[in-house]
Amino acid sequence: MKILQSLLIVLLIASCNNAAPVEKPVVTKDETHKYPVSMVDNKKDFSCGMPVSAGIGDTAHYKGKVYGFCSTECKDAFLEKPDSFLQANK
Repeated sequence: MKILQSLLIVLLIASCNNAAPVEKPVVTKDETHKYPVSMVDNKKDFSCGMPVSAGIGDTAHYKGKVYGFCSTECKDAFLEKPDSFLQANK
């Protein structure tokens, strides 16, 4: 009887190890490539001058256009005075 119980315990433990692995979501630490360059209307970040092809971390919609920025801080600076940034970057 002890042999049967031992065999049953071993089979139970072994079957637990054969469970299908749970897929974990892929988390990237690089948040600068959230958006494709093709979706924005600017080539450079208006606030810092960085090319948007290096990575877009945030976007803003202004007067019917979508503008890309390297970070939320640069987007926020743009939104404080967007017309002055647009005039300076014509």
